[in-house]
Amino acid sequence: MSEVLVVTSKVKKLIKDQGGMNTSAATVEVLSKAIEKLCLKGIEQAKQDGRKTVMDRDIVIDHI
Repeated sequence: MSEVLVVTSKVKKLIKDQGGMNTSAATVEVLSKAIEKLCLKGIEQAKQDGRKTVMDRDIVIDHI
């Protein structure tokens, strides 16, 4: 597994508080991978636009 990019305790708390459910370790891994992909796409978009700053408009979340 690569580096965890989400706060595990906060993810678990949200899922417990909102759904009354437990959270598997694999869930945190999947969320971290999704964050990594979003960041990498944001970096590429900023580069294409000639910027050195990733902005909110560079982060596109399709399915939310």
